Amino acid sequence: MCPQVSPHGLSPRTAWPVATLIGLAAAAYTAWVLEVVLSTGLNPIETYVSELAAQDQPLGGLFRATDFTAGLLAFSGGLLALSRLLKYAESRRAWAVIGWAGVALFGAATAADAWLPLSCQPTVDPECAARETAGLVPATHQAHAVSSSLAMTGALVGLVALTVAARRYGWFAPLARYGPALVALELLATVWTLSAIALFTAGRGTWALGAGQRLQVLLVALWLGLLAYSVHKEGRT
Repeated sequence: MCPQVSPHGLSPRTAWPVATLIGLAAAAYTAWVLEVVLSTGLNPIETYVSELAAQDQPLGGLFRATDFTAGLLAFSGGLLALSRLLKYAESRRAWAVIGWAGVALFGAATAADAWLPLSCQPTVDPECAARETAGLVPATHQAHAVSSSLAMTGALVGLVALTVAARRYGWFAPLARYGPALVALELLATVWTLSAIALFTAGRGTWALGAGQRLQVLLVALWLGLLAYSVHKEGRT
């Protein structure tokens, strides 16, 4: 007997592991909040989140491990959901395929980020910033910038496309209800972060770069948690 498959392509048996993987990814992706209780020496208002995982940070290994874990979990969950969508023609809706592909891209790039750490902290170390500007830092700095950009691109694609899918196709009721607000906030946080990065690169200060990026990352984690809950709830109905 063929398993029961919902319009979104996830059978009750498949929905549970997808929800679990995405939910655990959301939890691991918020590991940076440990800086509140751990002594990192970095100002969360001004510094990149990725500077917590820099090679010369005493706790860098911890944050690289949690980033890799979050990425691997998100990639696995996104890929599993995507494979189920593609298996059943009636579930192969464009917004859903694009959205789950975005989640998988986010996960893969986040995992890669963990293997491409910064060697120093450019926002707090003027010598590091000068070396980075002059191209005298390891190649991992440029590779990290690329993987980070891909991760956020994947996250934005996933946020927008799956939220649109939830509303357009009548799937995932909690995501359809609360997703648009999170997407709007995420886009604002992204504009803030990109503007602050541009100003910092131009030598005009950090403009609360760390706060903007931490808000950006936190909203992604909240959206992933909402997605996991929505998949779990729908899989039980």
